Amino acid sequence: MMHDDLNLAAREVWDRKADFWDARMGDGNLFQRELIGPASEHLLGVQPGELILEIACGNGVFSRRMADLGARVVATDFSVRFLELARARETDRPRQIDYHLVDATDERALAALGEARFDAAVCNMGLMDMATIDPLMHALKRLLKPGGRFVFSVLHPAFNIGGVSVLGLEQEDRSGHVVTTSFVKLHQYLNVPPLLGAGMPDEPEPHLYFHRPLSALLGAAFAAGLVLDGLHEPALAPSDDPHPPFGWSHLPDIPPVLVARLRPRESVTAAVSAKRTRI
Repeated sequence: MMHDDLNLAAREVWDRKADFWDARMGDGNLFQRELIGPASEHLLGVQPGELILEIACGNGVFSRRMADLGARVVATDFSVRFLELARARETDRPRQIDYHLVDATDERALAALGEARFDAAVCNMGLMDMATIDPLMHALKRLLKPGGRFVFSVLHPAFNIGGVSVLGLEQEDRSGHVVTTSFVKLHQYLNVPPLLGAGMPDEPEPHLYFHRPLSALLGAAFAAGLVLDGLHEPALAPSDDPHPPFGWSHLPDIPPVLVARLRPRESVTAAVSAKRTRI
């Protein structure tokens, strides 16, 4: 399938299961509250009055958080239903959020949001839902103001590959003490085709995942003139429950999520030159 066909298939699934996702996500599930949100906030460094673009906003959970921190937000998604649900969550408490239907694989649609308009942009857990990320990376250079930044989070490409990751437990007797070791087992990394997988337990249907190894993920940014200047690999703390449901809390030393910050190369070069001049 071509990118357009894959993207259409992905959008149709998200429209169908947006209600389920919204009901389960609410204002943040465990990953959002403990991993994605805090790391994204730290790298984004939201300042009151800033105008921030969110790509793939879903039900608006992070847009609402940024607005509560004082930002003005333009929130976009390619799912009509998700945008309806996001707006509905502001009925009792309206915020400075402007919602737009925008396909992040359409560079012209992104560019229409405004040249050099945004102080920052963010895309939480959305890049792996896009059949191509090149249009977005190229559009960001035009959308961001000088000195602007882009923060994204994804399933960790090295450890949390949908459909081909296996979490496991091994027990070993070490001098009379039983030691439990957790691990992630992968059998693919560089060349994983688009595949169907669930994002939450009991979902009504799986959606498409587009895995990209780090070389492809960051390579698309570098080719568009963006540079990496911040990186977090958050992991869940060990559970206090002596018998927790098996999951990432068993793997406190392995990050299931990667959160990164990119900036236009010219902004970084200018900042370095200014610093050298002061010295």
